[in-house]
Amino acid sequence: MTEREVKDALRKGGYIADEAIATAVFLAMRMEKPILIEGPPGVGKTGLAKTLSRVLDFPLVRLQCYEGIDEGKALYDWEYGKQLLYTQMLRTQLDNRLAEATDLRDAIEQLAAEESLFFSRNFLVQRPVLRSFLSEKRSVLLIDEIDRSDDEFEALLLECLSDFQVSIPELGVIEARQKPLAILTSNGTRMISDALRRRCLYLYIDYPELEREVQIVRARFPEICDELARQMVGFLRKARDLNLRKPPSVSETLDWAEVLSILQVTRLTPDVVANTVGVISKHQADLRKVAELAVAELG
Repeated sequence: MTEREVKDALRKGGYIADEAIATAVFLAMRMEKPILIEGPPGVGKTGLAKTLSRVLDFPLVRLQCYEGIDEGKALYDWEYGKQLLYTQMLRTQLDNRLAEATDLRDAIEQLAAEESLFFSRNFLVQRPVLRSFLSEKRSVLLIDEIDRSDDEFEALLLECLSDFQVSIPELGVIEARQKPLAILTSNGTRMISDALRRRCLYLYIDYPELEREVQIVRARFPEICDELARQMVGFLRKARDLNLRKPPSVSETLDWAEVLSILQVTRLTPDVVANTVGVISKHQADLRKVAELAVAELG
């Protein structure tokens, strides 16, 4: 698949990508390297992974990061309840085996010899990263909002993302059957370590330029005329310069486009903005600023 084919495939999937996005995806697929995507919230970082999963027919495996996430939620865990159940069911056999022990040391050694039975793949819980590695079909591994996690979690991912393998003390190293197309997203709430950055290609997705944002609106809502699409995108671009607590992102652009389509609006007016401002502004202080902008620009 060439860069042009990547861009065309994304467009058919409803994602309007620029050359930088298409090139990064193309290189990640050819080089089998993860992509670290940074940018403001709502500009299409997660949407890119979802669209790639759909157009490439790769299963999407998503890991949503949060403060305190660890290997038990991201990589693997042991099914302790199942281990306990099997232990209880096999209690008679274990008792008979230990009855043959000559002393405590011998009993411990015999018990340790059977330990591997209870730490096998039968009791292994595959969390998202390991599940994507063991998938029969190549997948899209989305590690979303990695900036919400901590440094220790980043360290856990270093081996996974450089060698596409997971080290499990009880089982050894498990290598990926199919290297996933790994996409890490960050909203920039904290600095991602250089060690993790070295293992990834880097892509920054900012708010799109006017023409591409208009294309995004028209691709998703073709019933909206070009004039209205340009009017609403132009208005939102000015709103983003108002120093709002939560600037309207591309996701809010699409939400607003859907609302205007439902209401069969053909032209923006101060009244239309006042009645729908809660779609594009999420804080009370922002509502006033956006309403004032509407009067100044559309009145």
